[in-house]
Amino acid sequence: MTLDQLTTFLWVSRLGGVRKAAQEMNISQPAVSGRIASLETSLGTTLFDRAQRGVSLTKKGVLLREYAESIVDIIEDINANVVPPEAVDSLLRIGVAETIVQLWLPNFLADLYDKYPHIKVEIVVDVSVNLRQQLLERSLDFAIMMGPVSEYSIDNVKLPEIDLTWFRATHKPETDFTTVPVISYTRQSRPFRELRREMRSRYGQSSQIFPSSSIYAGLEMVASGIGVGLFPHQLGLELIKQGRIVTFDPGWTLQPLTFTASYIGDPRNKLHADAAAIAASAATRYLSE
Repeated sequence: MTLDQLTTFLWVSRLGGVRKAAQEMNISQPAVSGRIASLETSLGTTLFDRAQRGVSLTKKGVLLREYAESIVDIIEDINANVVPPEAVDSLLRIGVAETIVQLWLPNFLADLYDKYPHIKVEIVVDVSVNLRQQLLERSLDFAIMMGPVSEYSIDNVKLPEIDLTWFRATHKPETDFTTVPVISYTRQSRPFRELRREMRSRYGQSSQIFPSSSIYAGLEMVASGIGVGLFPHQLGLELIKQGRIVTFDPGWTLQPLTFTASYIGDPRNKLHADAAAIAASAATRYLSE
């Protein structure tokens, strides 16, 4: 019995299949099957019931999983407490919502590399609903998105809220919401859904919302006079300096955007947890400046 066999056994039991475990571990399916077969041979028992839709643990498999998780937790403690951060060279797959990309992602990455100078990072920029799915599918290790994620295997660190501000073009003072379109987040986002509900409640079915998958494109649409916009205050500052847009107050706004640093917490991984803490620190520092 080896640590590789136990780790492979845990991934198969967590994900419910050899194929998914092979993808997660970045090894071939025959290699996964071979490790499981060798483990069952060394223990003299069957650990999985095989079915067409996947695998499930036998009674002996359930018992082994308790021991295997304890062993892997001890290994993670050793890595966390003995291995210095500058020696860690793991791959961290990060998903980020565009709002964060435009605000404090560079600060976060700089802080992350200060602590873990040898890690490798892959970054995916997408809407939060897609990032959540990728996190649950374990194609991401860590995501900064509108959260939290309620799945038991995901841990969430709440980040500072981001206030939204109304913007309009400097040369377009009209703010009649029954005739002027509102430019905002993509249709797949929580702000779009909340804005649509509020607009219809206040101004009826004739009110219009123009969703944009790019915040900067949306702000450029505001500056050109196509409509008014509701976006994070910090992202409009440059266009305000240029004299192209101004803020205004229609008497109402949406609640601030709530983001979380969400990461796979099962199995426990110190790099994932540290990345979330570093993200919270970078966000707090950026938004307080």
